[in-house]
Order: sequence, then structure tokens, then C-alpha cells
Amino acid sequence: MRQSEVITGQDFREMFTCATAWLEKSASEIDALNVFPVPDGDTGTNMLLTMHSCMEEAYRAPDNSTSAIAQAIGKGALMGARGNSGVILSQILRGLAQDVAGKESLTGADLADALAEASRMAYKGLSNPVEGTILTVIKDASSAAQKLVSEGDTNLTSVMEAVVNAANASVANTPALLPILKESGVVDAGGQGLYTLLEGALHYLRGEAEQIQFRKPQIVASSIPLTARPPEMIAADEVPFGYCTEFMVKGQKLKPDKIRTKLEKRGESLIVVGDDTTTRIHIHTLDPGDVIHYAASLGTMHQISIRNMDEQHRDFLDMQKDKAPAVDMAIVAVVSGNGLAEVFSSLGVTAIVPGGQTMNPSTKDILHAIESTASDKVIVLPNNKNIVLAAEQVTSITDKNVEIVATETIPQGVAALLAFDFEADLTTNARLMKQALPSVRSVEITRAVRSTKINGIKIKRKQAIGLLDGELVTVGDDTTSVLYDTLAKLDLDNQEIVTIYFGADTEQTEAEQASATIREQHTQLQVEVVRGDQPHYHYIVSIE
Repeated sequence: MRQSEVITGQDFREMFTCATAWLEKSASEIDALNVFPVPDGDTGTNMLLTMHSCMEEAYRAPDNSTSAIAQAIGKGALMGARGNSGVILSQILRGLAQDVAGKESLTGADLADALAEASRMAYKGLSNPVEGTILTVIKDASSAAQKLVSEGDTNLTSVMEAVVNAANASVANTPALLPILKESGVVDAGGQGLYTLLEGALHYLRGEAEQIQFRKPQIVASSIPLTARPPEMIAADEVPFGYCTEFMVKGQKLKPDKIRTKLEKRGESLIVVGDDTTTRIHIHTLDPGDVIHYAASLGTMHQISIRNMDEQHRDFLDMQKDKAPAVDMAIVAVVSGNGLAEVFSSLGVTAIVPGGQTMNPSTKDILHAIESTASDKVIVLPNNKNIVLAAEQVTSITDKNVEIVATETIPQGVAALLAFDFEADLTTNARLMKQALPSVRSVEITRAVRSTKINGIKIKRKQAIGLLDGELVTVGDDTTSVLYDTLAKLDLDNQEIVTIYFGADTEQTEAEQASATIREQHTQLQVEVVRGDQPHYHYIVSIE
């Protein structure tokens, strides 16, 4: 074991490379810690993709000083942040970079100061910080570093050991701070992800980068008795969704359309994007070897990733290719599903960012959509609570005047658009759209991707579950029955309009039958059925 007194910028970069590789080994297990059994348990994946963006920038840094490498990592974190966990991680890394600015190398005392600034910036980035999360872990870790340095030990490896030990204890204690974690039988996923990164950095400082290639991170055990059993990992021979296989092919005369046709029958969730020299492929398949063998015949393969997960996050970048027509004020919306995209476009949205559950776009994706519009005044509708933070990061990195209307559901997005006034200015429109959000209730029907207990409700994997304004309220075996039960939680006699957006996995006849049943029970209601094509969610319902 080596003891590091100081590291150079090149070591700093390699340390984060090692940390990222260590995180990658357990991203799917971290995803599985998600306490909500909907298909958006992608904390580990979001953090990993954010780190990938960091390291891409790090290797493009103008020089090998610690300052330059840290600044590049901070930039990559901001541009590549995905989901709430990725955004918070980006804040931590940006705080770290800010504190080491101007430094050629890094000592233990420098690390302690940088972690303190990282913690401060992470808390500053949130309007409502919640303890028992990644925020608590970075705070406890930085406090441990400060304490050791104040006692006179400034050895870099020693400081990192104190940081990792404190992070481990902090993650183990998260269920004591956040009741929903205790009830669900898990530690905090974001905290676990940060601990894994810090542990990977420590392995590098100890000179263990080679040895850990044959080891795997462990999920931290809770320090208190848990109400529920920890979620069971999927056995190696149990592949309900197959393997999420992602890679990039570089070659000559590649034909994405032809590649797509070749792969369509070899799996699901297929994405093929690129041009005749570089093509990125994503597919859920039961036989990744078959896909890899075919792809290898096309050219050289890069960034290969194969993971067995309950539901793999899809890294989908399919930005609009044509500039939007000139408009005085543009609206950018995050939407998943061709049907919903058509709905939002018909209501005046200028640019669509593909994304939603399991598919959180990065800050960079949203920025590109904003920059693609022909207006200097832009309103952004995230339409998902896990995308709001990523959207809010954009305001500091664009010269355009941007307002974020923090819509958390598709129905809220529609309500906001209906409140838009073409004769009003940007500030007024943002205010009107925000005021419209409480006027609509949102119901979402999906299937649980794992067994758990939440809000006192026991849920089995693959059961239908109903969410009312984001809160899980019903469970059952049939999606339509759960839809009725969830709507029964509302006083429909005092409502006027119900709009049912049916998903890609729901037949239109089934949705129309559900609509007819609701009309029979509530004759005053105007019930509309709209093809949404959204993945994962059988029904998204707006109640006004």
C-alpha cells in the first residue's frame, strides 16, 4: 500500500478514472436501491453517465495541472448531468473544481477544503435539501476530512481513508434519517453511488487500481433494523429484460437504417443513431454476443457496455435536426412517446427533448434544444420531477433568457401550455403557466419493477400500481382495475374533464372501454382518449 502526500493533475485525473470504473461495476445494484418501484430506478446509471461525461472532458484538458483537470471535470459534470442524482453529483464536482482552482497539485489539506466546498455547493444547488441522501453523505465525508486535518494529519491517503469510512457510516445511517428508506428496506441510492466513487478514488491512492479489476463494490448495509427485506438482486440466469447492450461503431459507409433493420428482431428498446462513419447502438437483448458479433463486422467497436438490469436506462440523444421557425418566444418540452410529442407540438411547443422515466435527458441535451430554437426567450417544461434539476442548470450556461416552469407530470405540462398567452411577455407567461399547475391532477398507471413496501402498501414485482400526483396509492393485478381504483381516490363528481393518454403497451380498444366505463359512472364528465405511445406507463390521466 502506498501513502500519498500529494498528487499531480495527471494523478488526479487517473484517480477519477479509477473511481468511475469502480462505480460502473455496481451501477445496476445502485439502480435497484430505488425506493419507488416504478421503472425509473436509474440513480447508478445517471451518476455513471455523468462521470463518463466528466472523464471525456478531463482527457481534453489544456494541461495536466490539478486545476485544469478539475475544471474540465466540473464542466463535464455540468454538461453531462442526468437525473437528480447526476445533477447533485455535478454540483459536488463543480464545488471541488472551484476550490482547487489555481493549484498545480493536491494535498490532504487541499482535499479537505475542496470537499467542504463541494458539500456547500451541493446544498446550495437545492431549494429543499433532504437529509438521509447524497447530501448528508458528502457533508459527513467532508467533516471527517476537516477533523483529521485539524488534528495534524494531512497525508492525502489518510484523509481519503477518513472520508471513505465516514461516507460508509453515513450511507448506513440514511434509513434512520429518511423513513421511506427504512420502510422500503434500502439505503439511499445516491449516497451509495457517492460512497462507491470515493472508495474507487481511495483504491487508486493505495495503488490498488490493478487489483480491483477482479473485485466488485459492496452495497452498504443499514446500521438500523429495516422494516422490509432488502430488494433481491436478479439471479444471473433470470433475465426478464435481457441485457442492456450499448456501444459505438466507427467505420466507413455505415447505414444506420440498415443496421436498425438487421437488429429489430434481435431485441427490444432498439436505438440506432449516427451517420455513415459513427453509429451508436442501444438494445435490450437476451443474446448480446449475437449483437456484438454482427456489430464487429461493421467496423471498430468503442464504449462497449453490457449490463443485466431490471430496466436499463436508455442513453438516447436524438435531438431535432431542423431549426425551429422564427418565433418571438419558444417552448421546449421533455416528452417520451410519439403520440405525446404530437400533442405537445400541436399546443405550441417549439422543440421536443426525447425523455422521461428511465430516460432522463442531460443538461446538455436540454441546452442543445434551447439553442436550436430561433428565439432568445425560452420556456422549458421538464414534465418529470427527476428532470427539473437538470433543466434548472441550463439557466447559468446559456445567453438566452430562459424560464423553467417546473412541471412534474405530462398533465401539468399540458395545463401549462393551455395557460400560455401569445400576447404576454416571458415573465408573465412563466407566472401564468406556474399558476395553472395546481388546476390539474395527474394519475399514472404502470407496473412495479421490484417487490417492496411503500406508504404501507405491499407490492409484488410486475403488479400494476397507481400513482396520484406522484404518490403511490393503489396496487393490483390488472392495469385497468388499478386505473379505476386510483380515480376513485378523487371526487370525480366535482371534476369536468378527464383525458386518458394510453401508452405503447396498451390497446386503444382497452383505453376506449375504460373511457366508456368512467362516463357511465360519472355522466357529467367529458372523457377524452388520446394516443400517447409513452413507454412503461399504460395510462397517464389528466383530471381537471
